[in-house]
Amino acid sequence: MKAARLHNYDPKLNENLKIEEVDEPKIEGPLDVIVRIGGAGLCRTDIHIMEGQWKELSGVTLPYTLGHENAGWVEEVGSAVTNVQVGDAVVLHPLITCGLCRACRAGDDMHCVAGVFPGIDSNGGFADLLKTNARAMVKLPEGVEPKDIAAHADAGLTAYHAVKKASNVLYPGTKTVVTGAGGGLGHIGIQCLKAMTPTEIIAVDASEEALELARSLGADHTVHIDGTQVEQVQEITEGMGAKVVLDFVVEKGAIEDGIAMLGRAGDYHVIGYGVNLNIPTIEIISSEINFVGDLVGTYNDLAELMTLAAQGKVDLQTETYPLDAVNDAIADLENGKLHGRGILVPEGAAA
Repeated sequence: MKAARLHNYDPKLNENLKIEEVDEPKIEGPLDVIVRIGGAGLCRTDIHIMEGQWKELSGVTLPYTLGHENAGWVEEVGSAVTNVQVGDAVVLHPLITCGLCRACRAGDDMHCVAGVFPGIDSNGGFADLLKTNARAMVKLPEGVEPKDIAAHADAGLTAYHAVKKASNVLYPGTKTVVTGAGGGLGHIGIQCLKAMTPTEIIAVDASEEALELARSLGADHTVHIDGTQVEQVQEITEGMGAKVVLDFVVEKGAIEDGIAMLGRAGDYHVIGYGVNLNIPTIEIISSEINFVGDLVGTYNDLAELMTLAAQGKVDLQTETYPLDAVNDAIADLENGKLHGRGILVPEGAAA
């Protein structure tokens, strides 16, 4: 089968991934499931992996196949799989989890002590086929195409997870800042906020096109990054600052701006990553602000998000590329030419 494989870490991202023929995955355990990929989302984390930022953390041996946002059709199942059958259209929770540890039993799947993360620490979905397990399966409603929702497996899931955590404090009258509002996660975050909370949404972005998208998705206010963005947010919030900041960027000055936009006793959700937080502890204490990390999301989060998608409340903006054009898609993402989420589609992908 075809797969896009990473052979070397290179910060220059110069044709990092190579399309090559590799062996098809095989059923080895009773709960294994092999999925024929219908769409695999391209994520900025893939770029960070190629740059080498995950080299020590993942411990993966090169070469391997990237791709952690995956959807498709069940191709083959192990002997103990009962929740799906061959031909079912599915989106995959990104982790392969054990189901036995305390985190799994508490429904906190992404903290499974034995979790495996295809595309991060094992072979992923930039390929014709992917092996995962029965616990990752979320069946798609009739008529939903895998390529249209594949990015919900991480981008959508992460945004939904962050909004769900924030929703406890977003009562009527609160205001929420969304940075990176037009990106692959930000545009989903806006829709989740609109569907799940009464908060007023302030979309912040450097692109007028992204802000237009944010307005069309339900943002109540839009703020263009032009050097006065903090002042604009403070004016919208009448000097009180936002109750919540959802930072989908976390680089290029977004942290400093976001903290300045946050109100007293507010929650700052770190969702994107790239640079380190650097804030005096006295500021954290005196303002009693909270920094919250958001790691992907649970299986139940993904199932709930699929319900919102089926209800038409969360629409994923995508652009598709053939798997063979993976490096073109990476270049578009890196150069800011890709709005929404890029989806890689293997040749002949079909049920």
